[in-house]
Amino acid sequence: MQMNQPPQQMQPMQGSRAQTQTFQNTRPQQGVRSQGMRSQPVGSAPFGTSSFNGRVVPTRAPTRAQNDPAILVQGGSLRTWSYRSPAIDEVQVEIHTEGRPLDADIELWHGPDNTPIHMRVYVENGAMRPFKAVIATPRGPNTIALRNIGQMEFPFAVNVNHLQVERPSNECLNSASTIQGGALRTYAFETQVDSVQVMLTTDGRPLNARIELLQGPNNNKQVIELYAEDGRDRPFFCVLETPGSGNVVRVVNTAPVEFPMAASVVAHAINTNIERDAVMGGDVVIGGDAMTF
Repeated sequence: MQMNQPPQQMQPMQGSRAQTQTFQNTRPQQGVRSQGMRSQPVGSAPFGTSSFNGRVVPTRAPTRAQNDPAILVQGGSLRTWSYRSPAIDEVQVEIHTEGRPLDADIELWHGPDNTPIHMRVYVENGAMRPFKAVIATPRGPNTIALRNIGQMEFPFAVNVNHLQVERPSNECLNSASTIQGGALRTYAFETQVDSVQVMLTTDGRPLNARIELLQGPNNNKQVIELYAEDGRDRPFFCVLETPGSGNVVRVVNTAPVEFPMAASVVAHAINTNIERDAVMGGDVVIGGDAMTF
């Protein structure tokens, strides 16, 4: 007879015991750091670095372009500003560049296929002589359409504002003179005049004019070609920057003789620190080098 032998107890495998022991030794313990690292609270940033607060902190101050409310218009592109409120009677348009030429086409849209104001603006240097004009927008809604007709390499910045609009002075309002159709008139200004005001109106007839800022013979620094369907309802007003000497404003009535207009061109800003005439005996030395006694 065979006697039942007691069941043999299975011995654990040597390899499993080694793996278990290794796993237990590699388990991280609470509050214990590896050698070579200083202990610090869990969740804090490493030493020597800025604390992490969950957001991105800018490393540079905002640039002038970020603080400038003007909108950059690339060459060949179009921008529009719409005003639906009839309470907005006029809008000021300012255009400047970083020193490059400025070539723009500005229109006022009042209803479908109705353009009561259209102007073409050219400036040789948009940083030295920025364009600033006031466009009348009665009986809204109205839309200002501005197109950069220059090349892609000549962008400019535009700021259209209806809250801070520059007004003509009393001298500008009271010094208007009539220019018949096809005629022109020139206005010369001295060196201390930094800018001038130009205002053109009619008695209700269409307004067609060309405004030129000259500095030297046939040297156009700024040119504005203007059309308005009603010069009394929508008069034109602008401020021309006139740095340097020898500035002359020329106003041409490009309409026929049956359409006269009233023009007013007066000084706007005057620099009193510039001498009107040359001072003999100052910085100019006549007759060779200066002699010291």
